[in-house]
Amino acid sequence: MSKQRNSTPVVLEISALGFEGGAIAKKDDLVYFVKGAVPGDKVNAIITRKKKNYREAFTKEILEFSPDRVEPKCEHFGVCGGCKWQQLRYDKQLFWKKQHVIDAFERIAKVEYGEMLDAMESPQIFNYRNKMEFSFGWSRWVTDEEIANNEEIPHKDFGLGLHIPGRFDKILDVNKCHIQLDSANEILDLCRNKALELGVPAYNQRSHEGFLRNLMIRSTLAHTEIMALLITNHPSNEAEQAYIDWFVNDLIKVAPQITNLATAINATKSPVTIDNLTFFHGNDYIREQILGVEYQISATSFFQTNSYQLDRFIGEIIKYAGDISDKVLWDLYCGTGSITLPAAKKCKEIYGIELVESSIIDAKANAARNGIDNVDFYCADLHLKDTPELLEKLPKPDVIIIDPPRAGMHKNLIPHILQANAKTIVYVSCNPATQARDCELLSEKYEVKKVQPVDMFPHTYHVESIALLERKDG
Repeated sequence: MSKQRNSTPVVLEISALGFEGGAIAKKDDLVYFVKGAVPGDKVNAIITRKKKNYREAFTKEILEFSPDRVEPKCEHFGVCGGCKWQQLRYDKQLFWKKQHVIDAFERIAKVEYGEMLDAMESPQIFNYRNKMEFSFGWSRWVTDEEIANNEEIPHKDFGLGLHIPGRFDKILDVNKCHIQLDSANEILDLCRNKALELGVPAYNQRSHEGFLRNLMIRSTLAHTEIMALLITNHPSNEAEQAYIDWFVNDLIKVAPQITNLATAINATKSPVTIDNLTFFHGNDYIREQILGVEYQISATSFFQTNSYQLDRFIGEIIKYAGDISDKVLWDLYCGTGSITLPAAKKCKEIYGIELVESSIIDAKANAARNGIDNVDFYCADLHLKDTPELLEKLPKPDVIIIDPPRAGMHKNLIPHILQANAKTIVYVSCNPATQARDCELLSEKYEVKKVQPVDMFPHTYHVESIALLERKDG
């Protein structure tokens, strides 16, 4: 259901896209952030929020269509918050992602750079996600179309899909998600239909009652494996136990694409806590490859979600490190070693540091599995003031690879990076604003030679960015 306001529409010409994906227009010395529009559109917009220097609005009517508009492929577009740019031509998505990186360096952090490359396009822009987490909900979102049809609305008290943006208690019933595999959509549909057939209740986020909570589907490109994980409350009646029995014993008969199948319990108020993870079919991991290195991915571990772009993305990071055949590398915020291990195959030695202990355990296991012995992993918080106690014990690096979370590096780490005095820094980021900020903090010793935006998430405003920094004294 769209948000309405008692307001006179204002005519706006959309000129840009903002970093968080919203369209931008300027009129009468005000900036307007407009939902539902793309650059080149002329729209009637309804103002939803007024501030001193800007307004927030949504598109009520498109008066003139932008030449950059395309018909969204997904029936849920505009309601689901996932693919906000699906109505924009893909080449223009890449243009604006590059522009957001430029703006971060030039306007936000005011950092000089040598070369800004075009955004690296994804080889596949649909069916690319290798992991989706769907929620069961007791209160299904009723769409404008369903209301307009003036017919009885089916199963309003049950939905399986994605949360409506800003609403923890409302679930959009997703018929088909175009950014995951078609075979995963079949699993989604089967699980929904069986729950409706048995009358099994979804979890109620307000009363904290109900049974079905989440369905996670993971897949891999290298080995064409699919993992299905069902998360529920404890079963309390025959129907709920029957659903578990069906999922464990019968789902794989009608969905033979599933190679790994598991259940888990979440009886808490937290949406992320799980216990009693049990696999009934296949291993407790699936396998993926990056540049010839095989990774085992457990049900809950982090792994980049666009398998089609992985080799190019990681390959570009290692290429930026230069000739590392006789070099010592540090990989900070190394995770499970997705950059560390492919780099290890080309360098003298490399040291990976990560806060999350489970990731370090996985990284060490992946190194052993691939026979890579010139790498050491350490579990440590890089943001603490005593960070040098670890870094000072390591051999001095020739190259530092940095891939921090969205918040970027902590100010405590910056002096230790400068003190390490590596010739080259390769800074990888999912947030150009904090990347540019950190590059400015490193600018007393380093200059940014070039920046490569990378599209890992087509149809969204998210962009990865690789920055090459070289020490000024060479």
